[in-house]
Amino acid sequence: MLINKGLLSQPQTENCTHVIKVPFIEYQTLAVNTKDLRLVNRLLATIEWLDPDLKWNTSDYDYEDVVLPVEKVWTPEILVTNGIVSTMKHNSKDLLVLSDGTLRHSVVINAEVNCEVNLFNYPFAYDSCPVAIQSWSDTGCGSKLVITTVYSADGSQGNWQTESVELQNKSDSRQYILVNLRIKPTNPFVTLLMPSILILLADMVSFALPLGGGERNGFKVTLVLSFTVFLNILNDILPGDSSCSPIIRTHFCICLVLLVFSMLVSLVLTRLAKDGRLIFFCGSKGTVPDNTEVKADVSVVQISSPEDDGGMLKRVVNFLEAVDADTLKKDRDLKFANHLDKTFFWFYSIGGTMYFIAMIIVMVQYRCVVNHFEFWY
Repeated sequence: MLINKGLLSQPQTENCTHVIKVPFIEYQTLAVNTKDLRLVNRLLATIEWLDPDLKWNTSDYDYEDVVLPVEKVWTPEILVTNGIVSTMKHNSKDLLVLSDGTLRHSVVINAEVNCEVNLFNYPFAYDSCPVAIQSWSDTGCGSKLVITTVYSADGSQGNWQTESVELQNKSDSRQYILVNLRIKPTNPFVTLLMPSILILLADMVSFALPLGGGERNGFKVTLVLSFTVFLNILNDILPGDSSCSPIIRTHFCICLVLLVFSMLVSLVLTRLAKDGRLIFFCGSKGTVPDNTEVKADVSVVQISSPEDDGGMLKRVVNFLEAVDADTLKKDRDLKFANHLDKTFFWFYSIGGTMYFIAMIIVMVQYRCVVNHFEFWY
């Protein structure tokens, strides 16, 4: 009898608005796409509604409730307002009909919500995303949803943790589930922040290598190239850009600048320690002749007179004085370069440490505000 009625449209009441009760919604976060800034979720909703045309007299039909195929009667349609993709499927092929015309059913809603997650604090990011729920029409002869309880199931998905869900509303017709999300910082910290800290720490320790010999400069060049390769590999891992761009991008840029600056300073100090000049085309005052030129003046000659003997002795004395002066100059240049090197090391170490502390404080405590309700106008 009920199937033969063919009631496939929404029941009409005197006030032209039909009330759909939603006693329970089970919310589950399936994924958080930080590249495209989307929240993928699943909703399991239990719904009840009244259709007076489907009630019967128990004295005629001695049944308190019956099971009907879901495609034989009208069922409410629940949508996600801010969902880019939103599909509703029946959780069962049958539904329950009570003798007073009450129908009970459950549906599954899969939605992909455009949520501009605040990623400024990445990898310590946390934010709240609204999932707006509505019926097929909330104006005129539409439906009014009355949601009672929302529960979060399986709050851990990948790197993100669903801390809680709250049922809130901006008006009678604008209800939404506020999903509080927080990223698990362990994996991003180990794969992103820790390598950058260790590379800069290795660059600071490299000042223990001597200026001469080229070992330090080669090591610093290797660090710069390694960090560049590291950034290229992480290009697909880093989150997408938004109004609150991740500060970790700026952090990596600053780290690369510090590494390159440290490498250039080491190269310049190596040049200074070798010949006392910062730039190769700049001449220096008081430069003594090369040893080869001095040695060219020293030769074995036949001493024929006291005057020749005195001249030769004078040449030997001049040669030894030139060697001593050149050695003193090199020692003085090396000492000066080592002094500058030590001074730069302390400035670099203290400045780098203070920078890392300040950056971590900003990542953890600073709050960037994002308007998540732009879809309502």
